Amino acid sequence: MLAITTYPATVPDPSLPDLLIAHGLFGSARNWSVIARHLADSRAVHVVDMRNHGQSPRAPSQSYPDMAGDLAEVIAALGAPMDVLGHSMGGKAAMQLALTEGDLVRKLVIADIAPVAYSHDQTQYIDAMRGLDLNGLTSRSEADRRLSATIPDPALRAFFLQSLDLKAQPPVWRLNLDVLEDQMPLIVGWPGTLGQFTGHTLFLTGALSHYVKPEYREAIRSLFPKSHFAKLPGAGHWLHAERPREFEQAVRVFLNGLSA
Repeated sequence: MLAITTYPATVPDPSLPDLLIAHGLFGSARNWSVIARHLADSRAVHVVDMRNHGQSPRAPSQSYPDMAGDLAEVIAALGAPMDVLGHSMGGKAAMQLALTEGDLVRKLVIADIAPVAYSHDQTQYIDAMRGLDLNGLTSRSEADRRLSATIPDPALRAFFLQSLDLKAQPPVWRLNLDVLEDQMPLIVGWPGTLGQFTGHTLFLTGALSHYVKPEYREAIRSLFPKSHFAKLPGAGHWLHAERPREFEQAVRVFLNGLSA
């Protein structure tokens, strides 16, 4: 089963189900620790490492049916139904789960992704991580300096370096880079899953992001007829990192508000 980090509710509200969070490509549960703690004010929050990421098992496939199956296993073990929040790759896995095993999901929050195939490729970041000189590396600041030669964006470097285990000798990436590279067409793609999830679904996007275009709304509504759309001003694809407090508030209002 996937590695799970659980944040117990501070003041439990028995009317609210637990929340499951699925991170995006190259991420981990660690990326969501602060947001998860804040959202655990009234419910337990469980954050997983997706397969081939973090402390979760390594597997030869990164397909969305397989990732959705992982999430279903977690929910079945911890207690269904749950609210589910997924970002990017994790959002597609969450959509696949809701479309195929909708009884496990009460409400769905999809952060900056749509149920469509994209033409972009993320293998340049795999090349950059593979190319990082790990010899004699002992500090994150030095890793950041070295990685800046291939990844100029400091925010992206900080994100990627959360998956670098500096305690190992030599340091290692907590990512199965070989499988992620091999499965990249599936990750940026979409399996064309049919059906409908009839629960309320929030598509929360960054106003500066181009991942959820207006022309995708017809496809979204055909699969998620109770869709709601919201944008975070000043945020891009990494909206939860760029505007964390606004992101938390939008998620909390949606999950705690509309009746199921």
